[in-house]
Amino acid sequence: MDLRPIIKEVGRGAHGARELPEDVAEQLFGAMLDGDVAELELGAILLAYRIKGETVAELRGFARALAARTAKLDPPEGPRTLLLPSYNGARKLPNLTPLLAHLLARRGVPVLIHGISASYGRTTTEAILAEMGDGIAASLDDADAHLLSARLAYVPLHVLAPGLDRLLAARERIGLRGSGHTVVKLLDPFAGQSVLMVPVTHPDYIALMRDYLQSTHATALLFRGHEGEPSAGPRRPLEVDVFVAGVHSTLNADRPPEVPLSAAIDAKTTAQWTRAALAGEAEIPAPLVKLADWCEAVARGSTA
Repeated sequence: MDLRPIIKEVGRGAHGARELPEDVAEQLFGAMLDGDVAELELGAILLAYRIKGETVAELRGFARALAARTAKLDPPEGPRTLLLPSYNGARKLPNLTPLLAHLLARRGVPVLIHGISASYGRTTTEAILAEMGDGIAASLDDADAHLLSARLAYVPLHVLAPGLDRLLAARERIGLRGSGHTVVKLLDPFAGQSVLMVPVTHPDYIALMRDYLQSTHATALLFRGHEGEPSAGPRRPLEVDVFVAGVHSTLNADRPPEVPLSAAIDAKTTAQWTRAALAGEAEIPAPLVKLADWCEAVARGSTA
């Protein structure tokens, strides 16, 4: 694949860069996932898209390339499985993703979390779940077993999509997130039979993802993530864009009263507080309960 004309198209800066056709975007991202792009060209592409941003058509191409390279799992019986992409971790407030996952699992809604072990100085969901004694799936068979026994599985990205795991690791060298961090939120080992949880942090990405999810007829919840995690901010109003087979609606909840959170954000303290919250010994932030309600409704086929 000759990358020079592609880099020339996408690398002209925020105002001069052009959109790649969807099929070309699919070929490009597939080559990136397969390790067929040399380091110099890969760095140029990642930085070009960091400046230019992805379009809906390019994102569709990228997602299709990822889908072709993602391991497949059989969906559990019952409600659709919620997919929680956990790639940010806690920086200022406790990571609430494990609590949300457990709230849903104990309601009978299957939850699959995927993420990476690298913390970049933050407290990861993987570390908290390990402290809680939740098994980390080392294989697809492990993931199936955890979903069957506990309705909850954490699967490292390298198990589901090794090529994307390698691509995300480029962040450690260049210090910036790339297109892979956007596309990973669309990863689906259940081939469209799940509910995507799509947390974003920047307004531009809300508009991009809204258009993408509608154009692909996805079933998903799109919202401003808590420090980028797929959970609700405990101290701000909650607004969620809901998509059911691409049909869009919006749900809102008012600013909640503040409740005490974990005393610290490290994995051990967060795990202890999460266990206490699940046991009714600590108050769960209202937005997280509301988000769990909406997630369950969509997983069970309703948005009421």
